[in-house]
Amino acid sequence: MANRRPTQADVARRAGVSRTTASFVLTGRADMRISSDAQQRVLRAAQDLGYRPNLAARSLRTNVTGTIALVSDVIATSQFAGEVIQGAMHAALARDHLVFTVETLRDPELETRLIERMKDQQVDGFLYALMGTDEIELPAALRDTNVVLVNCTAANADLPAVMPDEVNAGRTAGLAVLDAGIRDEVYVIGGHHRVASHPDGVVAGNQRMAGIEAVFRQAGARLAGVAECGPWVPDQGFEAVDRLLAEGIRPNALICSNDRLALGAYQALAGYGLRIPEDVSVVSFDDSELASWLRPQLTSVALPHYQFGHRAVELLISGQLSPSIYHLPMPIRIRGSLAGPRP
Repeated sequence: MANRRPTQADVARRAGVSRTTASFVLTGRADMRISSDAQQRVLRAAQDLGYRPNLAARSLRTNVTGTIALVSDVIATSQFAGEVIQGAMHAALARDHLVFTVETLRDPELETRLIERMKDQQVDGFLYALMGTDEIELPAALRDTNVVLVNCTAANADLPAVMPDEVNAGRTAGLAVLDAGIRDEVYVIGGHHRVASHPDGVVAGNQRMAGIEAVFRQAGARLAGVAECGPWVPDQGFEAVDRLLAEGIRPNALICSNDRLALGAYQALAGYGLRIPEDVSVVSFDDSELASWLRPQLTSVALPHYQFGHRAVELLISGQLSPSIYHLPMPIRIRGSLAGPRP
C-alpha cells in the first residue's frame, strides 16, 4: 500500500502547535501573531515530513489552481520550443505553478476547443504565443480571461505583450558590419519579406530593416541592395545570393534575415570560390543551432526565446496585466563569419 501523504495535522503534531497555527504558517497567512520560533518549527516539520500542499483543496478555497496554459501555434514542435517552454516552466516552478502546453496550428476551431478545455481545468491564466512575430485577432474564448501575449500583439484587445526588440536588433546587426569597417556593397538577404502573400512585408522583416537602414543612414552610408525572399529557408538564400553573383556583383557583406537564409548564402558563396569572412562577411538573425554548426561559425543576433516564456509567466502570476509592450533585448553573438576592421 502506498505511503500516506503527510497532512497539516501531521505537521502540527510534529511541530507541537495547533492545526490552526500550522495552517496559517503553511499558507503564508500574516494576519495572525505567530512567534518566529513557532513558524520555524512548523516549516522544519513540514520539510522533515515531506509535506506538500493539497492544491485541489486549496483551489476550492481560493479559486487559484496554480496552473497556467501556454497556447501556441507551432511552438511546441518547433526548434525553439525548448527555450520558450523552459523559460515559462522555470518561472512558474519558482512560484509553485505548473504550465500546460497546447498547440493549435492556427486552426480556429481546434484553438477554441483547446482554450475551452483549459478553462474547464480552471487555469489561472493564459500565455498566447506565436512562433513568428505578428499582430493577431485575440480569440473570443480568451476575452474574459487573464492573458499575456508572447511574440505578438492583438488588434482587438489591450493586453500586455512580450516582444523581441526587432528594431534595435536590426541596428545591432548593421552596426556590427559598420564596426568591421564595411560600408560599401552591403546587401540584405530576406529584407522585409515582401512577397505576394505579404505585400507589405512581415513585422520582423519591417522592423529589422528599419533598424538596419537607420544605423547606415546615421553613419552616412547606404545599403547596396535588398533581395526580398519568400520563405526564409536555405534554398531561397542560395538563389538570392547566386543571382547577385551571377550578375557580377561581389558583396563585401551580407546581412541575412535568419540563419537558414545564411546557410543558403554560404553555399552560394562557396560555389563562386568566395571565402567567409576574407572575401564576404555574413551576419544573421535568430542564433539558432545552425549558427554554431556552420563553418566558419555564423555571427547572429539572438532571439530571446527563453526570456519570452520567463517574462510572460512573471507578468501573469504577478498580475501585471496592464496593456504594455515589453520589448526584450536581442544580443549579438560575434563569431567567425564577420571580418575584423578593415584598413
